[in-house]
Amino acid sequence: MKLGFIGYGNMASAIAKGLVSFNVIKNTDIYACARNYEKLKTNCAKLQINACQDSTSLITQSDIVVIAVKPYQIASVVEPVKDLLSNKIVISIAAGVYFEDYEKLLNENTPHLSTVPNTPISTGKGIMICEEKHSLNEEQLNLFKEIFGKIALLEFVDTDHFSIAGTLSGCTPAFTAMYLEALSDAGVKYGLTRESSYRLAAKMIEGVGALYLENKEHPGIMKDAVCSPGGTTIKGVSELEKTGFRGSVISAIEAIEKKD
Repeated sequence: MKLGFIGYGNMASAIAKGLVSFNVIKNTDIYACARNYEKLKTNCAKLQINACQDSTSLITQSDIVVIAVKPYQIASVVEPVKDLLSNKIVISIAAGVYFEDYEKLLNENTPHLSTVPNTPISTGKGIMICEEKHSLNEEQLNLFKEIFGKIALLEFVDTDHFSIAGTLSGCTPAFTAMYLEALSDAGVKYGLTRESSYRLAAKMIEGVGALYLENKEHPGIMKDAVCSPGGTTIKGVSELEKTGFRGSVISAIEAIEKKD
């Protein structure tokens, strides 16, 4: 199976790294093209994938084509090559561009699926929000799941909730990185080395997520299990409640989802 990226920015390179690192697709079977060819060659060399000078040559050599440009660039990128895309599986990773948008841009009956991945996909622990409405047949959909399901949780949602699902998975790594940094700062304040505090905090975040996914236990129950009566943890929880921790998180999501 050969896969090509039209556009090779941070998200595309994260996906490529995940696919190569976990032996899902060989690096020699991955292609990429971008406007700045010299920069592209440098970036592709990191994983030793194929740099293409234009989208025509990329599409010709690919079975799956990932549209990985900015949303405002999609129409100008797709229009010249839509005939070539007719017999390919087209996967979009552009936020805010949905099934109906691609129906207008692509030729009729072109198989396509809109998704929003997040950057942890490079480590095999990513998320891909997938629009329930798509035009892949059963075989194509199973192929998509077989490939990308090895490096990400595939969450299919209806179009109306595509935006909020993408925000929860795609924007919040920035929030979590801030939380990770803050925990590390607290550790350093009390004498831990920076490296040790980062490791401890990062592994804790990973472990809590893994624990929930394994047991599906309500987060409130998970919290209560750590909070002994009169203990140290409940003191910290109480302080977070005083400073509006949960409300701040919700407000951050609302700020992203708020329509001007």
